[in-house]
Amino acid sequence: MNNDILTRRKFPKESAIYSKMSDGVCDAIRTIIQEAIDSGNNKIFIRTNLKRGLPLENINKVAGPFVEAWALEKFEEISDKVGNKYGLVNVEAGKRLDPFDMILQFKLKDIDEHVSANVDSKATAEDILTSGKSPNITSFARIRNEYLNDPDYIFLILSLKHKVFSEKADGNGITNGIMQVTAYHVYDIKYVSAKDLNYNPALGTGQMQIMDIHYVDEERKTAEQFIRMIDDKYIRSKGLKPWIKLAEKFDWVKPKE
Repeated sequence: MNNDILTRRKFPKESAIYSKMSDGVCDAIRTIIQEAIDSGNNKIFIRTNLKRGLPLENINKVAGPFVEAWALEKFEEISDKVGNKYGLVNVEAGKRLDPFDMILQFKLKDIDEHVSANVDSKATAEDILTSGKSPNITSFARIRNEYLNDPDYIFLILSLKHKVFSEKADGNGITNGIMQVTAYHVYDIKYVSAKDLNYNPALGTGQMQIMDIHYVDEERKTAEQFIRMIDDKYIRSKGLKPWIKLAEKFDWVKPKE
């Protein structure tokens, strides 16, 4: 019975141009961030009245939201410029419980339709060795359902590495903080290698995690291959019976003929 259920799984069939769409939006995002770094528009200034400046030993706890907000604003600034060279036409910020931080919509060259990318941004500290280790990305059931609902669903992880330093603002001893984006990576979750994508059974249906967001190998996979991979990870961790319960709840299996 159990093997029969697995053979009746529903699998998404992505379009022939999926890889072209994914590569196109990833390249555009990389170019935007790299040009911001090259031009010096990669800094966030924090004015304080603290003579000692920002508490650098704990700054990673608050730096993340600042860096992620910086990225969102950079994309919004570009999308406001009609006909910009990146083809970025619209930016929407995610809501509190959304699996993404923003949706970026592009009109790419050689592709007739608009392409939407759901982007989860992750800020990591350059000078903290454990920063970027095994961050939760999205829940198992949610990402699986997204691909069944839309075989061309694009879910990207934008990793932004930053460092923080302080400088004297005036002769009164006031010190300001500067957060600076120094490096980045952009990954399509579907193309993250099997060894770099982990399943964590904690929290709801479990979380998909990147083992180390700074070091990710790519494996080109179809939507079907991706679903098979995460199913295998879930079943190895929690067993087949819990998977069957989820399959019944979310209608992942075709009826018997």
